[in-house]
Amino acid sequence: MTMDTALSYTAGAAYVGGQIVPIAQAAIPILDLGFLHSDATYDVVHVWNGRFFRLDAHLDRFERGMAKLRMSLPIDRDGIREILHECVRASGLDNAYVELICTRGMAAPGSRDPRDCVNQFYAFAVPFAWVATPEHQKRGLSVHVSSVQRIAPESVDPTVKNYHWLDLVQGLYDAYDHDAETALLSDAEGNVVEGPGFNVFAVTAGVLVTPKSGVLEGITRKTALEIGAQLGVELGLRVEERALPYGELTSASEVFVTSTAGGIMPVTTIDGRAIGAGVPGPVTQKIGAQYWAMHEDPRYSEPVD
Repeated sequence: MTMDTALSYTAGAAYVGGQIVPIAQAAIPILDLGFLHSDATYDVVHVWNGRFFRLDAHLDRFERGMAKLRMSLPIDRDGIREILHECVRASGLDNAYVELICTRGMAAPGSRDPRDCVNQFYAFAVPFAWVATPEHQKRGLSVHVSSVQRIAPESVDPTVKNYHWLDLVQGLYDAYDHDAETALLSDAEGNVVEGPGFNVFAVTAGVLVTPKSGVLEGITRKTALEIGAQLGVELGLRVEERALPYGELTSASEVFVTSTAGGIMPVTTIDGRAIGAGVPGPVTQKIGAQYWAMHEDPRYSEPVD
């Protein structure tokens, strides 16, 4: 690898068409239905200090998503794992945001039948991306609960990670119009469900609660639930997955959101009102500290090969 080639990978590396290329050269065919119809599923795993975090959990979810969408690939799980390692190796990144994608592919000429498509696999590694930077997390996020309703799970299965983000993007613009940093969306019953790329938790009346239905079953969400269950006695909390009404959210003593792109992120303001004391709370901080400590645990992480 020449110096010029090495420098071209510093912004990231991608797997496209069976080879690793600099991220700036990565492209997909314009007729791929993943682009034309958002007919795709994907997953995002992060690398922190040179270690993948919960890669197997992400691969499990990716495989479930493909099965639900009736997609399949000629690359097996070990092959996908090696491609992800290779993308990170090529990029030289110690902290990376790593995405793996399966698209429907291109239909036969003149056909609109998805069964005529050959499914395609893409992947890339780029510098770690934050939903909320460490500086934002020190003071907590400002959130607006948008009037935009989340796509119903009966229409698009939220447990299959997908690119149907127009409701989430509208919610973000609604949040910006209300001088907030990000948004949460609700379902048809007025229960808060999730935001653009993250799940939500509330500490209320001795319960750590997160919405059960209408949400992506996030890997960071899964980790927070496990930590909450482990620390339940110490924190004086029980853990529940159930509906989270707006009023219960805004009256909570603590609120935080969870994402691969940032971990455990405190929310201190919702719709202009302070949550609890208006600063990141002790439960959020305890779960956050345990979350990052798990990144060094070989039970949950693996070094980039």
